[in-house]
Amino acid sequence: MNTDIHDEQDNENPEHLCLISLGSNLGNPVTNIQNAFSELKKLSNVPIQKSSLWKSAPVDCPPDSPDFMNAAIAFEPLENETPESLLTKLQQIEIQFGRQPKAISNEPRPLDLDLIAFKNQTRSTETLTLPHPRFHQRRFVLEPLNEIAPLAILPNQTQSITQLLAALDTNEALTLHSANG
Repeated sequence: MNTDIHDEQDNENPEHLCLISLGSNLGNPVTNIQNAFSELKKLSNVPIQKSSLWKSAPVDCPPDSPDFMNAAIAFEPLENETPESLLTKLQQIEIQFGRQPKAISNEPRPLDLDLIAFKNQTRSTETLTLPHPRFHQRRFVLEPLNEIAPLAILPNQTQSITQLLAALDTNEALTLHSANG
């Protein structure tokens, strides 16, 4: 089993990639995601790779939840960063964008940042599971990741992002967001 993260766009140091999924369905989701990109740039010494914006119907959310805007980024974490320290920073950014403590599971939120993968590391703790346990079951995660890291094979997987997306059996609705609305 291959446990490295591979990405043809970053083939010099593919084992250094972190992958984050972004979602927003409160306030102005497009602006929230675009502003989150700016904040996330501060977590890397090199330019981040970012996906397009994708509009998706809520999955496993309370009734009448608004649609989500989704995206993904790939980047090299700062020196001495750990998955746990990065998770703390992601949670701080969510709070900065107005995220409140959860009252209901999967409730609407101004910003949701999920750490999908941190280099080739794995975790299984109360606060962090790496790679993200459901990333391979969600079109709203795989489609944006496929734009920026199509050949990535995450730990505990045998297929690339592209292969996982092609094999995905879901009726999830997802559309590429037009800059014109």
